[in-house]
Amino acid sequence: MSHHVDGFAHPIPRDRLENYKQLVHAVANIWKEHGALDYWECVGDQLHMEGTLSFADMLDAKEDEAILFGWVLFDSNETREAVHKKVASDLRMEKLMAESDTGFDAARMAWGVFKPFEPSS
Repeated sequence: MSHHVDGFAHPIPRDRLENYKQLVHAVANIWKEHGALDYWECVGDQLHMEGTLSFADMLDAKEDEAILFGWVLFDSNETREAVHKKVASDLRMEKLMAESDTGFDAARMAWGVFKPFEPSS
């Protein structure tokens, strides 16, 4: 069985970080309830290193925005796909997103699915 990870990064207005933090706590519990092994979101602390493209630049973040980086861990791609379907149809998610005042904009989120390298022979 090969683990799979959804990875993502996105900006959030700094003045709404506390609201977003509360949303993440609730959302993480729902993802894990439906089968994710783990769910993490972290706020950017040191985002610039000479010679690299920062997440802030990549996401065209404004001065008043923080960068969030997160991942959701699954035991397999099959589980990942099943969990996504369950989360997408979970009415709690819809309610949480509608009621939260976070400034989240999915169109500004970078996202991808990642799998580990297979061992070399």
